Amino acid sequence: MDGLNYIAAAIAIFGAALGAAYGNGQVISKTIESMTRQPEMSGQLRTTMFIGVALIEAVPILGVVIALLLVFK
Repeated sequence: MDGLNYIAAAIAIFGAALGAAYGNGQVISKTIESMTRQPEMSGQLRTTMFIGVALIEAVPILGVVIALLLVFK
């Protein structure tokens, strides 16, 4: 049963990283698209993008914490 904890931890990290990568790609691509449509808003869009990316990056950190809890249980 000890080996299953490692597999569960790997799946948790993989899922979190995959979700964050997809989310970051969507946020950045939509921000660039918006900047090309309204260049005068690029400063505000960039700030909002960085806040969104920071919130999305919190997900893999939580995934690592959950994985560590599964491994060192």
